[in-house]
Amino acid sequence: MKMPKNKWVSFFLCLFFGLIGAHKFYEGRILLGILYIFTAGFAGIGVIIDLIILFFKPNPYYP
Repeated sequence: MKMPKNKWVSFFLCLFFGLIGAHKFYEGRILLGILYIFTAGFAGIGVIIDLIILFFKPNPYYP
């Protein structure tokens, strides 16, 4: 059974370590995390989009 994820932990991981995909690894999305490492978070655009999604949606990645 997977442990429930906290959206605020993911938000702050994205804020401080988003360019290396730390929030994606936390969410269990390993392949996306690796992609973020090699592309620097899609040149920062992906990180900004993820921050907006995590901040405004109630629980975008967690059921």
